[in-house]
Amino acid sequence: MATIDRSAPIYVAGHRGLVGSAIVRHLEAEGFDNILTATRDQVDLRNQAEVSHWFKENQPRYVMLVAGTVGGILANSTRPAEFIYDNMMIHGTVVHAAHETGTEKLLYLGSSCIYPRHATQPITEDQLLTGPLESTNEWYAVAKIAGIKLCQAYRRQYGSDFISAMPTNLYGPGDNFDLSSSHVIPALIRKFHDARVAHETSGQPNQVEVWGTGSAFREFLHVDDLARACLFLLENYSDDSHINVGTGVDLSIRELAETVQRTVNPGAELVWDTTKPDGTPRKLLDVTRLRDLGWEPSIDLESGLAGTYAWFVEEVASGREALRGFDRATTSH
Repeated sequence: MATIDRSAPIYVAGHRGLVGSAIVRHLEAEGFDNILTATRDQVDLRNQAEVSHWFKENQPRYVMLVAGTVGGILANSTRPAEFIYDNMMIHGTVVHAAHETGTEKLLYLGSSCIYPRHATQPITEDQLLTGPLESTNEWYAVAKIAGIKLCQAYRRQYGSDFISAMPTNLYGPGDNFDLSSSHVIPALIRKFHDARVAHETSGQPNQVEVWGTGSAFREFLHVDDLARACLFLLENYSDDSHINVGTGVDLSIRELAETVQRTVNPGAELVWDTTKPDGTPRKLLDVTRLRDLGWEPSIDLESGLAGTYAWFVEEVASGREALRGFDRATTSH
């Protein structure tokens, strides 16, 4: 496949979020000089009229659809209506507007939570819709599945070159560290950091409580690697089926917590709250198809965590409120 024109207008929907900000950084590094973005004040991605108008005014040739309402187990369980409504509307308006204005190619970013709770490991793409979803994030998962099917439908009916990529669990600079809505890695970083600061400043017990038993296994991908993969797929992939994006390597939540502990607060005591859910027992993506195309991740977990924590500390020290989370993590567009 051909390298896409670096001067062509490319719209990153969700540029303020974890993934969108990483994609913008990568596109800039790759020489793209016509990157289109829009804040929520400029266009509400849940409003078809606003989105269609924006597309007609700006005429993006390429679209990276990475906007959405995201969060962890607590956020999914307490705000299910927001999760399913916001995400389904955002996917629908952007895909339809891209079709209306003749966008040359669109990449839709889903999530590995689309797969059944007890999917065979590692999870291949053809396991979609083969069993019940994980109940702790089913609202988000259903919306993400609808996004995949939306791209497939426009591809089949109109011949639109709309593709879908399903990333594994993500982390990195720009993540949401608000404990009420964050995912596991930023939550652990925040907890270990706060415990160390409280212990050093006021003598409080240097303890960190973690949900569950630590027995669940997860795979993690640095967001900068995902940004590289997204551009790679935009240039090298065109197919009806979604494609997995990950490392192909997992570890237990207990191992993850101990790794974050070594990075952030080696002296802390880990306390496991076994009354809280573990979530899906294991979730490891089969990334054979992506590797066969020639793409590999480049950032290992230890160095990725160290870089993420350094970013977090700098944000806190500078007063830029890395803890705020709301704009970044709830609706990232």
